[in-house]
Amino acid sequence: MVCSLRHLLGAATLLAAVAPIARAAEPPTTWVDKDTGHRVFRLSQEPGSSGFYFNVNAYSPDGRLMVYTAPDGIHVLELATKKTRLLVPNPPRPSDAVPGTPAAFRNGVHAIVVGRKTNSVFFTQYDAASDSTMIAKADMDTGAVTKLTKLPGRVSVPTINADETLAAGTRNDGPSVAPEYGANLVSPNGTPARAPVQSGNLVQPEGKGAMMERRLASRQPLILFTVNLTSGPDNGKMTTLLKSTDWVNHLLFSPIDPTLLMYCHEGPWQKVDRIWMIHTDGTHNTLIHKRTMLMEIAGHEFWGLDGKTIWYDWQYPKGEDFFLAGYNLETQKRVAYHMQRNEWSIHFNLTQGETFFTGDGGDPGQVAKAPDGEWIELFHPQLIIGQGALNDPTFWQPGVFHSEHLVNMAHHNYRLEPNVRFSPDKKLVIFTSNMFGSSYVLGVEVDKAVGAQPSEIFSTPELGVKFSPGAPKSTPNDK
Repeated sequence: MVCSLRHLLGAATLLAAVAPIARAAEPPTTWVDKDTGHRVFRLSQEPGSSGFYFNVNAYSPDGRLMVYTAPDGIHVLELATKKTRLLVPNPPRPSDAVPGTPAAFRNGVHAIVVGRKTNSVFFTQYDAASDSTMIAKADMDTGAVTKLTKLPGRVSVPTINADETLAAGTRNDGPSVAPEYGANLVSPNGTPARAPVQSGNLVQPEGKGAMMERRLASRQPLILFTVNLTSGPDNGKMTTLLKSTDWVNHLLFSPIDPTLLMYCHEGPWQKVDRIWMIHTDGTHNTLIHKRTMLMEIAGHEFWGLDGKTIWYDWQYPKGEDFFLAGYNLETQKRVAYHMQRNEWSIHFNLTQGETFFTGDGGDPGQVAKAPDGEWIELFHPQLIIGQGALNDPTFWQPGVFHSEHLVNMAHHNYRLEPNVRFSPDKKLVIFTSNMFGSSYVLGVEVDKAVGAQPSEIFSTPELGVKFSPGAPKSTPNDK
């Protein structure tokens, strides 16, 4: 196993080792990772660009296009050609706004998700003058924008259903006690973080653990709702699905069933039964995973691409034993793929047909405390079949992941979580990284590079150092 560069060199040694290298003006667009043999591409051109959160659909239904964001607005990537273009620009920022900070994006466009039915990206934009939030969609080919409806200001609308007729969101009843985000790009002394530009929605805020404890304990009243996006008389109609004093978060509609919504009870995972689903008529509010052990945790849930299975990170108990668990909604069967400490990842994803899984790794400050976990991983799943063993429909079906390193992430600062996803053709794993200082969207080929020239082969951490000197700081395990 190749050791992480972070573990071989201290910060001072690392700087000395690369001091003679002149910092280039722009990071490379492609190279072959010396430690893994896989080709890596820089897919976005804009410093501060970012892919979507790992469980949010970024691809057009026909598989041609992917959406990502940057400080200047919402962009489209043509997957076949790797060409990019600005689709929905941000409005001009105030002259004193710091690029990349929450203040600079307050009135900007905020991508929600790419539609499952049409080649459209849905987004919101807040209007301070009317204190309202517009939901709109943009055609990914033409850029034509269609305004769908307006909502009261300061509501969160993070998901659109499979037939694109409903959005779902939450609203706090009263002043916000502990916003989940907002401190992402602010330094501990409260001043804006001016450099490097980071992708805000993937960057974890300082003091997140304390924030989560404070928000959970507040018992702040909250409403879970849907809003009608159709053009008929019900346009803009808000329907309350749930009233709660629990912290409801991470809403995600099923990719195939327009009436099924997954959500979580947020908070420190060892204190909540997290994963739930509910129908859009407010019925069948159902817990997906009931914890049965002290310090057991389950979370970072996501839909399988066929919409039949909910997958999630399961630790039994926290920080000691690691699984990717799946629950099939049709059969009620459960599967758990085991992995080693160094294989654990903050987020996971999978291909259509569950041929491959992928993970974005984690530094030693994450919950797994992995000494060598800073890799983009490819997982080959294998079910464990016990011939003649006692089995039962209620039993978990066991499996194991066989891992393969794709990218050495030793120079990535994991405060920005990479959020991996496969391309629709299963040929790339796409993620976001700040290894070059500012964040960019990157992709790595699933197959090893063939016929690479020596001039194309580089140590990925050493490339990172060239553009962003200094060793990345490990994230605090405060969650």
